[in-house]
Amino acid sequence: MDFTGGLTFTGGLSVTPQPPSIEYLIVAGGGGGGGYGASGGGAGGAVTGSTTYVSGTTYSITVGGGGAGGGTFGVGTSGTNSTVTGLTTAIGGGGGASPFGLGLSGGSGGGGGGHANSNKGSGTAGQGFDGGRSSSNYAGGGGGGAGGVGGTGTLENTGGAGGIGITSTISGSSVTYAGGGGGGSNYGGAGGAGGSGIGGNGGTTVSGATAGAVNTGSGGGASGQIGNGASGGSGVVILRTPDSVAAAASTTGLAAGYPVVSGGYRIYKWTTVGSGSITF
Repeated sequence: MDFTGGLTFTGGLSVTPQPPSIEYLIVAGGGGGGGYGASGGGAGGAVTGSTTYVSGTTYSITVGGGGAGGGTFGVGTSGTNSTVTGLTTAIGGGGGASPFGLGLSGGSGGGGGGHANSNKGSGTAGQGFDGGRSSSNYAGGGGGGAGGVGGTGTLENTGGAGGIGITSTISGSSVTYAGGGGGGSNYGGAGGAGGSGIGGNGGTTVSGATAGAVNTGSGGGASGQIGNGASGGSGVVILRTPDSVAAAASTTGLAAGYPVVSGGYRIYKWTTVGSGSITF
């Protein structure tokens, strides 16, 4: 290095470029609520993270569907998984229990049926929480959410509230996902509220259960005496890269209008139950 005639690098300068990064939110389908004073469905598992990729990488995308609600004295069906091949899998939410049955395990667990000390379903670590138990013969526990456990069905015959969801800004705005379904009441009490306002509400002797919100992976509410348990909400997959990185070379199955560029990111979103792909 010679300072008399300017600055000269005699050995050269080598810089290794860093591979581009990708962030992801993967939410599975929520579980259906159980039937007749039963328990709320568990929310689908929710997984967030980031990784790096190299040009030419292809990811296969699967968006999970919500589970069906149970009929009279029936167990709700669990939601199905959402997957980004090579990254991770979010586990479908557990179905809500029948009045005297067990909540199913999943991303978040279904609540315990409307019978004292009935067993709740378990959540998956890092994806969701357990469902709630019941302390009443006439009101079921709430389904677990991605952000908290389901509530307990009470001795006042009130269904347990669904567990809360999680909030993410990966889509460019703050959106809540994966709330648990509320437990039902079949003896004059109130149905449990759906978690974070997106899980389905539990039914009563005069009103039916409601479904988990579409593309949030939320659990369905359990029925009281009116109708069946309600279905869980379908899942969603969202990926984003810095907008300084070249757009994907090809995609299949994207939601209408995507990708979008917002806040310094290029955002890719899949909402239709089934398969898609992206190649960078």
